[in-house]
Amino acid sequence: MPKILLVEDNEMNRDMLSRRLKRRGYEVVIAIDGVTGVAMAKSEAPDLILMDMSLPVMDGWEATKTIKDDPQTCAIPTIALTAHAMSGDREKSLEAGCDDYDTKPIDLPRLLKKIQAFL
Repeated sequence: MPKILLVEDNEMNRDMLSRRLKRRGYEVVIAIDGVTGVAMAKSEAPDLILMDMSLPVMDGWEATKTIKDDPQTCAIPTIALTAHAMSGDREKSLEAGCDDYDTKPIDLPRLLKKIQAFL
């Protein structure tokens, strides 16, 4: 069962997405801020990270850079999830080290295709 680390501070988004992923056979572990997300990337060794970019304590861009700079976690595929669909946000996410980018609200079939492509 592939393990996904969901880094998301919004409780409603966390609950909805984690339940939908679990129903499709994924193990889901959750972090509610960037600092916890970085720590859990090491401790949980997930197969993939879904990273919200607007997070408290440490934002998703900084958390992703930290994860990608660490030899222990740098190979974990990371998909940015953001409501920021502004011009340049995709590029900013990719520059931070994200392997892909998806917008909120989540289009689950599209996100699942991206997840499956990395796994």
